[in-house]
Formats: sequence, C-alpha cells, structure tokens
Amino acid sequence: MNKELRKRENVRRHGDRGQWASKTEYILVVAGNVVGLGNVWRFPYLCYKNGGGAFLVPYGLLALVCGIPLFLMETSSGQYTQEGFITCWRKLCPLAEGIGYGFFMMKLYDFSYILIQAWALFYLVFSFKAQLPWASCDNTWNTASCLDLQILNSTNVTANQTNTTSAATEFWERRMLGMSGGIEELGSVRWELALCLLVSWVFCYFSIWKGVRSSGKVAYFTATFPYVMLLILLIRGLSLPGAWNGIYFYLYPDIKHLANLEVWIEAASQISFSYSLTIGTLTVLGSYNDYNNNCYKDCFWLCLLNSATSFVAGFVVFSVLGFMAQKQGVSVDNVTESGPGLAFIAYPQATAMMPLPQFWSVCFFLMLILLSVDTHFVTVETVITSVSDLFPKMFRAPVKHEIFVLVICSSFFVIHLILVTEGGIYVFQLIDYYGCTRACKDFMTICQCLAIGWIFGADRFSTIIEDMTSKRPPVFFKLCWKYIIPLLTMISFTLYLVHYKHFRINNWYIYPDWAYTLGWMMTLSSVLMVPLWAVRQMCLTPGTFKQRLKILCHPIDPALQMEIRNH
Repeated sequence: MNKELRKRENVRRHGDRGQWASKTEYILVVAGNVVGLGNVWRFPYLCYKNGGGAFLVPYGLLALVCGIPLFLMETSSGQYTQEGFITCWRKLCPLAEGIGYGFFMMKLYDFSYILIQAWALFYLVFSFKAQLPWASCDNTWNTASCLDLQILNSTNVTANQTNTTSAATEFWERRMLGMSGGIEELGSVRWELALCLLVSWVFCYFSIWKGVRSSGKVAYFTATFPYVMLLILLIRGLSLPGAWNGIYFYLYPDIKHLANLEVWIEAASQISFSYSLTIGTLTVLGSYNDYNNNCYKDCFWLCLLNSATSFVAGFVVFSVLGFMAQKQGVSVDNVTESGPGLAFIAYPQATAMMPLPQFWSVCFFLMLILLSVDTHFVTVETVITSVSDLFPKMFRAPVKHEIFVLVICSSFFVIHLILVTEGGIYVFQLIDYYGCTRACKDFMTICQCLAIGWIFGADRFSTIIEDMTSKRPPVFFKLCWKYIIPLLTMISFTLYLVHYKHFRINNWYIYPDWAYTLGWMMTLSSVLMVPLWAVRQMCLTPGTFKQRLKILCHPIDPALQMEIRNH
C-alpha cells in the first residue's frame, strides 16, 4: 500500500518537477559530473607523490569502504525523497536540515571553478595561432629572464636556470593573468578573460535553463567527447620518446609510503572530491530518477568509471611529462606538477614540443573545457533545483524558472569579475583552499552518517533501498555508514585541524591576516549551518525538549502524509 502511495506521490510531483527522459541521460550527467579536472590533474600527481602503484592500495580500499557506500547513500536518499539537497532532510531527519544549507554554501563557493573553464577557453583561442605564444620569448609580455623552448631543451643550460622563467610560465602569469603583487592589489579587470568568463556562463545558462530536460541532452556531447580527446592524447602520449620513463615514475611502487597516514588521508580526500561526495550533487541528480531505478547497480558502475578514468589519465599526463623530461635532459620529478601548473604550464609547454603543436594543444584544451563544463553546469543545476524545491510555487513555473536561472547566472558572472582582475588568482586560490576544503567535507560526512546511519536508521535505509531496487545492500554497507566512515572521517578531520597551516601560494606569497580571517569565515559559513539550524528547529518546534527531539528525529513518511491529507 505504502509503495503504491509513493508512486502516486512521485507521479503527482513529476508533473511540476520533471524527471530524466531516459536512464542514459542520468548516467551521462552523473558520469560527466564525477569525471572532472581532478581525474586529470590531481590523481596522477597524488599517485606519483605517494608511492606510485602502492598508492592504488589505499585508494582502492578507501573507495570500497568510503566511496561506494557514500555514493549509494546520497544517490538513494535523493531517489527516495525526490527532493533537492535541502528539503530531502525533511523526509529523512528534519533536525539535520542544516546539512543541506551547509551544502548550499559550499556550492556557492564551488561556482568559482568556472574560472578554470575561462582559462582553458583563453588558451584554446591562442592555440590557433601560427606559433604558440607559450613556446617563444619574442612577445611583448616576455621579460629578459625568459627562456624559450629551444634554449630550455638544451641540456647544457639546465644548471643556470635558477633566475629564469619559461615562456609558458610568463604567458600564464604575465599575458593571461597579469598577476599583481598580492590580493591587496586587485588592479583592473582583464577584459579578454572577462569575455571568456561571459561565454562560459552563457553556455552554462543554455545547458540548464530548461532543467533536466536541457542538461540531459547537453550531456550526450559534453560527457562523451572528453573520452575521445583522452583516447587521442593517450595514443599520442604513449608514442612519444621518453614516455615510458614518465609512466615508470607514475606507477613504480614504493611500499614504504603505505606506513604514512597522510598518504591514506590523501587517498580518501581524492575519492571524496572526484566522486562528488558530501556536497549534495548526487542527491539532487538521484532525485530525478524513477522511484524504482536500480541505483544500487548504477553506484558500482559509476564509481568504477570514475576510478578507471583517473588511472588512465595518469598515463596521458606522465607519458607527456616523461617526453618533456627527456627533451630537457632532466628527471621526471623536475617537470612534474599538479593542478593549474600542470594544465596551464607543463602540458602546454609539452604540446609546443610536438609536431603539429596547434592540433595537440586544441585537443587538450577542448578536453579541459568539456571536463569543467559538465561539472559546473551540474553544480549550478543542483543549487537551482534545491532552491526551487524550497519555493516550488515561486520558481518551478516554466517562465519563472528560466528567469530564475538567468538571474543566478548573470549575478554570479558579475560577482566573478573579481576573479578576472590582476589580483583575481589570489582570490580564487583563497576560495579554493577555504571555501570547500577537506575540513568542510569531513564535517558534513560525519553529520550525514550520524543522521542517516543512526537517527534515521541504517536498517530502515537499507529496507528503502531494497524497496526501490529489489536488492538489499549487504551488511557491510550498514557497518560503513554507522562505524567505519564516521571513524575514519573523524581521524581525518582531527588531523586537518592539528596540522593546519596558513595557505601560501608557491610557498612564497603569504596572505594578509584579514584574508585568512575571510577564509575561515568561508569555512565556518558552511560548517556552522548544521548546529545553528538544529538549534533553530529545536526552538521553533512546540513541546517539551524530549518531544521536540522525537518529532525532529522521526519524520512522517511522505506517502503516509498524502494518505492523511486524503482522509
């Protein structure tokens, strides 16, 4: 009876809210979201840095005990409640609704990653020039200390490069960013970058303006084409001289790293970020599924796809770094970088050394753009969905929805103009370090596991998954939700606080004190949402303390609520 009531409730709600047109669209959107820049520029570096092939041991174990169970928890909670990451808690544990508001704040900081898309678009445009500008020092922005590729590739000058910079570094810092001396010197807007930012936000708007009806269609291209580019770059990378030296550095197992606790924490952090865990994304995407979708099976395949992509991306990256090292007559560790340094300095420099450099540069930056496009428009869509679920009459009507999306995209384009100023890179790095940091995700993970595993009940949650998929999760998942994940995450959270150090850029630029204060305000703005919302709910709910706690910890089933309304 309850199952039929839920189905009728879902049908009633889908008339307003929408649903995936097909299972394929759901898979592509989730795959496009979880397979992002972290797979290309973070995982390979972490693997090399933390013991090569030995790093796959903690990564694989933590994917099994943390990644997959959390992925299933978040996806199935969205599919069950058919709500965004805020209102879903009203049907699970109203006392924990602050988790949703914490996700909301983290998502707003996540919007800033559209800047990477703008950077990649800027590089893509310059990739069509007859001579790649990051290959030579004959440009107006270059300094006397610049080394072009011909000199850089001469092994007899490697010893005298202490006070020099590469042409690729100068293009990045002086031509595109126009870097100022610090966050105190924001300077003027870089209008070429601002135009790239505008194009990125316009594309985002038209990807999501019709909700899942439009984003599902866009994903057919944006989720699949990066794999074509990845395959092309993989084949090219493996055929380069010196490629296997790079792959050796990438995978050579150094077992002694397994005794280092920090290596395990790095592996857990990578899984959390690359799987898009504990930030609300999977809950929202799962909420557009049919109630009886087999989210249990989807979970395993999508997690496998993500990890496999990370592993293959390592071959793409390190084969090229091995080629660079051989060209320059240095060891691979001298050219190895992570993050923006890999994507916008090391790899462009490598493409400039290849035959047909423009072609390989275009392939690489197209891949970067499409990897970031998916992740970004899903991030914005999840925020819009969650706010629309809070105020369905205000934002869910067809014309009102499009206007709401336009207001969000336009507002954040204007806000993000600060990121394309001469000091914008300092603002972006501050948001990246404090806005959605490991401490935030660890805290949210603990709260989420306590709310679902203990208050809502792991047994009850397993029964719901069985009701939706006709397959009950093994007892192992229950143990992970209740004990293993909270314990491991608490250790990670504690070590983060104990070993916390003020953020520095390249170990030389120290932010002013007010910037660090601003950073911690960003961190606390999401973390404090959980206790503050719980206190608010306790104050507003009538009854004694015990009665209030019981009401807020035991939500009424939505289907039964409908039955009560009908009678």
